[in-house]
Amino acid sequence: MKQSVRYLAVPVTLLALLFSAGCNKLKARDQLNKGVQAFKATKYDTAIEHFKNAVALDDKLTVARLYLATAYAQQCVPQVETPDNLQMCNQAIEEFKKQLENDPGSINSMKGIASLYFNMKKLDEAKDYHRRVIQIDPNDPEEYYSVAVIDWTEAYKTRMDARNKIGLKPEDPIKDQKVCNQIKDQNQEKVDEAINYLNKALEIRKDYDDAMAYLNLLYREKGDIECGNAEGRRADLATADDWVTKTMATKKAKAEKQAGPGGIVLDQPKSQ
Repeated sequence: MKQSVRYLAVPVTLLALLFSAGCNKLKARDQLNKGVQAFKATKYDTAIEHFKNAVALDDKLTVARLYLATAYAQQCVPQVETPDNLQMCNQAIEEFKKQLENDPGSINSMKGIASLYFNMKKLDEAKDYHRRVIQIDPNDPEEYYSVAVIDWTEAYKTRMDARNKIGLKPEDPIKDQKVCNQIKDQNQEKVDEAINYLNKALEIRKDYDDAMAYLNLLYREKGDIECGNAEGRRADLATADDWVTKTMATKKAKAEKQAGPGGIVLDQPKSQ
């Protein structure tokens, strides 16, 4: 008889563990819901505590970790390098990376990390995560655009730093062959990649006016590293001007498509 009681103790203990796990999942959901309410009310500190509790109670509640990372990210101020701000940014990145450990294909986590690194001026790291997204989803035009923006940002800084050292105005060609070749060595690959990526973005989204606007900028960068090829520079600047025209035409077409007869914007709620 005592032996039977001993055997019964095992399933009873198992039931207790299952009950406890179930309670934790319910508590985690409750914390998640409270966190979402605080998040929507922009009470991010409160939201973070609820999301942390939810993750502690149920580490498989992936939506809670994504919300936790996003709540940290909301408080990461772009381009601000104070210790407190950088800590907030890094906490967001850490939570997104934990999510990637559980779900290596989490595109939202990759995009979140890329955005944070860009805001922290860690451009190479940002580019790496944008490229990871492209590997998973090669039909996302915004990822090609994002890589191109980073390429342009780096190329522009290199060029302007060199121009400032020799006292050139932005519109003046670089006549110093040595200086031009130095800029070309650093920028050619970035400029070529950016142009290719923007064209790819436009293949996917024909009316991507932001991509068109950056093609204008990229062809101006390209013109500056023609290095003595006056004809090539003129052709690049002409192409840049063409992209300005295309950008404006596309923006106008979008505005006209959105507006109805008489300039009334479509899809707006009617007045009572």
